[in-house]
Amino acid sequence: MISKITGKPVNVAGDELTLAVGAFEYEVLIPEFARRHLQSQIGREVSLHTIEYIEGNTQGGRLTPRLVGFLNAAEREFFELFCQVDGVGVKKALRAMVRPVQEVAALIEDQDAKGLAGLPGIGPATAERVVAKLRRKMPKFALLVGREAPAAAADADRDVATETFEALRALGHSEADAKRLIEAALDRKKKYKNVDELLRAVYEQRAGH
Repeated sequence: MISKITGKPVNVAGDELTLAVGAFEYEVLIPEFARRHLQSQIGREVSLHTIEYIEGNTQGGRLTPRLVGFLNAAEREFFELFCQVDGVGVKKALRAMVRPVQEVAALIEDQDAKGLAGLPGIGPATAERVVAKLRRKMPKFALLVGREAPAAAADADRDVATETFEALRALGHSEADAKRLIEAALDRKKKYKNVDELLRAVYEQRAGH
């Protein structure tokens, strides 16, 4: 199974990205929020975290292997969880992902079924199932850092925030408390190179209160 692929985007058309890898070109399906970023990366080397699935009818129809690509492992993990909800699946999840993962995760965590139902292909009934199944798994995804920063820096921030969240949970903090502490530190607009730096900032802000 292909879990990561590195190459240069050649073309982006709708939800399909053509990625040149050596002498080969791969067709990779991408969600809308990733498309907007990847369009600015034409000709530049990128790495995509991927899931692989088989498209087609098993009853004698043609089966086609497909790749779905994401900008980091956390986005891929979120997508896989989203696909596990009854009535969703890969195609519907791909169509629904028009907003960044952290925004969709925040809707789920806040039990905002109405907001979720506004996503393409996700009606009220499916939105309720998404909330019921995934709400308790959302805090770390809601911590994902946006892509206003350059890609490499944003990826690093996302990884640091996610690892720091897990570290705070291991130290006994509740999910809500860990999220609040990290968001407060990130609001300072400072870049944190690693988990130790972000944990130190969290400790300093708590000591200051």
